[in-house]
Order: sequence, then C-alpha cells, then structure tokens
Amino acid sequence: MTAIPASVTYADYLRLPALLGAQAPLSDLHDEMLFIVIHQTKELWLKQMLHEVALATRLVGQDRYAEAYKALSRVSRIQAVMTMSWDVLSTLTPVDYSEFRHVLGTSSGFQSAQFRELEFRLGMKDAKFLDYHEGGDEGGVRLRAALAEPSLWDEANAALARAGFAIGTADDIHASWLAVYRESGKYFELYQLAEKLVDIDDGLAGWRHKHVLTVTRIIGGKKGTGGSAGAAYLESTLTKRAFPELWSLRTDL
Repeated sequence: MTAIPASVTYADYLRLPALLGAQAPLSDLHDEMLFIVIHQTKELWLKQMLHEVALATRLVGQDRYAEAYKALSRVSRIQAVMTMSWDVLSTLTPVDYSEFRHVLGTSSGFQSAQFRELEFRLGMKDAKFLDYHEGGDEGGVRLRAALAEPSLWDEANAALARAGFAIGTADDIHASWLAVYRESGKYFELYQLAEKLVDIDDGLAGWRHKHVLTVTRIIGGKKGTGGSAGAAYLESTLTKRAFPELWSLRTDL
C-alpha cells in the first residue's frame, strides 16, 4: 500500500505550481493566454483518452466487455467536452488572433504526437505521420509503438474471430459485423461493443467538423502555422473513420 504523507495539500497533490506555471505567453497580448490554455487542456484530455483506450483495448482482448464499455463511455464523454471547447476558442476573433499569431512560429496542432497516437490506437494507422510528430524522442517512441501494437479495432476484430466469424479481409469484417447486427440478441456483447466504437467515431467526426468551423471562423482560408494547409487540410479529414465497416454495414441492414 502506498504511503500517503499526512501533510499533502491540494496544490501538492495536483502539482499546481508546475501546472499553473506552464502557461508562458510569448506576447503581452491578453488573448494569447486563452489560446495556450485551450490547447494545453486538449493535450491533458488526450492523455486521459489514451489512458482509457489502452484499458479498453486490453479488456476487449480478454473478452471483458462490460468493463471495456465503461472506459469507452468515458472516452465519449471526454470527446463531448473537447468539442464544446471549440466554442470557447471561437470567442477569439480574427483580429485578436492575428495580433499574436506570429509568435507561434512553426508550431501547429498538426504536430500533436498525442492526437496522432490516439488515431493509431483506435485503428487509423498511417506511418507517414511519423515524420510530423512533436514530442521529441518520447513522442516518436510512443507513435512507433502505437503503429506496431494491436489497436482497439484490431482487438475488436480479434474478438469477432474468437466468436467464430471470418476477419481475413475488409469484406469479411463487413459481413461478420453485419451478421452480429442481424442477430444482435445472440451476439449482444459484440453488438454493444460495436455501438460503443461508433459512439467514439461519431464523436471524433464531430470534433473534426467543429475544428474546421472554428479555424475557418478565425483565419478563413489562410495557411496554417507550421506550413499546414489550414482549413483545407482539416476539411480533407472529415470523412476519416476509425471503424469503417461499422458504418458501411448500416446500408445493408
């Protein structure tokens, strides 16, 4: 059992001096603080989502579905909070942002190693993004591990195979999940797992859509920082799905 110091305080436990000292605006403009806080908060929520997805992936691999549902539901709740946070950022007007945008230099949300790791851990693996990550050696190690290790989608399909379904090709996976939906009472645990995954994909799509709207509202069609294409790139991601067969099967039900 871990020893708990009798004198530990709220600030000690949460390491508030370090946490609240991590906001260091590079300009003297009022609105830069909001930009920093929003993005730091998103990185904290990404850390928690990775924590939950890791647990859910492990539990699905052990056929412990009910426990996995709890972790996946928590991810969905976090996604809702993250999506709503774009409304706070949108209080930053184009004029406000243009006054301090230059201090961002080449930094860009496109470089977030945690966001890319989350995509990898869900099942959207694309090795080309290893070239764009931020986070130094640790970020690179985590991304390479996420690329190599089974994703949540991999484990969901492995569970499907353990139940006697074929998963050899994308068509097999589509047909097998379709069979689960057609006999949802018989395969209720797998059916519920699939719906939890769709909840997360739905939340991610909503987050992407709100991101595009917010960026367009603030910078229009300008290039993003760090050389990214800005809203044009973000719009190209709107159709990405972590669990595509769970969407395509709906047409055939």
